[in-house]
Amino acid sequence: MGVNMGKSGGGGGAQGGSGGGGILDALHLTQGSLHIVMLGLDSAGKSTALYRLKFDQYLNTVPTIGFNCEKVKGLSGRAKGTSFLIWDVGGQEKIRPLWRSYTRCTDGIVFVVDSVDIERLEEARCELHKTARLPENLQVPILVLANKQDLPGAKDPQEIERLLGIAELGNTHLWHIQPACAITGEGLDEALENLYEMIHKQRRLSKTSKKKPR
Repeated sequence: MGVNMGKSGGGGGAQGGSGGGGILDALHLTQGSLHIVMLGLDSAGKSTALYRLKFDQYLNTVPTIGFNCEKVKGLSGRAKGTSFLIWDVGGQEKIRPLWRSYTRCTDGIVFVVDSVDIERLEEARCELHKTARLPENLQVPILVLANKQDLPGAKDPQEIERLLGIAELGNTHLWHIQPACAITGEGLDEALENLYEMIHKQRRLSKTSKKKPR
């Protein structure tokens, strides 16, 4: 099955191949970057967040059919100057089975949720847990981007944590919930900073566990 790039406003994306082959080829060409996959239900604001990070401006996006791919630079904290290659994957139900192709060999997962759309948070919860529990994704840090915090009725991070059942993931993942507004960019730099910290903490933990005698 081919994967078509969903262009969202003026970004230059990468073309995907079938079954993840093209994705893995692209990964080998960008070894200096941290590879991040951005997931979430349709209309959560993934592409808006991606292009705000890339261009530091709001771009009116269209639903992503396939994926968008952009390299962005961290601007704050220890992540400053770090390159993040971010794959923003479409969130429509028919596309979600393809998510697994994109999370292979990823350094971190950003899961974007609409903090106002309470009716779909249960659906988001199911998709998050399904992704987190894939064997190849165990130990991959997860940053939940609680988007649309500027809107009336937006749930705060503590409530998002409860509604998504984050505690049920146990010790299999480092995780953080970052309140954000993709339109204004508020919280996005902090999100990359927290993701960077989790990725490097996970790498240290993995090295330590490998050194322990069996």
